[in-house]
Amino acid sequence: MKVLYLLFAVFLLLFQATSGSADPLFADTVECRSQGKFCRAGACPPTFAATGTCHGGLLNCCSK
Repeated sequence: MKVLYLLFAVFLLLFQATSGSADPLFADTVECRSQGKFCRAGACPPTFAATGTCHGGLLNCCSK
């Protein structure tokens, strides 16, 4: 049973995601996020407006 705890710890270290380590693949995503906006699937929240696209046109770029 002690092996399961060690195995669990190893999996946590292997699959841990580091913040900011993933590079966006799409130019529109980089442009959206560099302007302080965010990407969202579907409609933007009520107080935000869709000002462009992200991920090659699949998501909306939302801004205040």
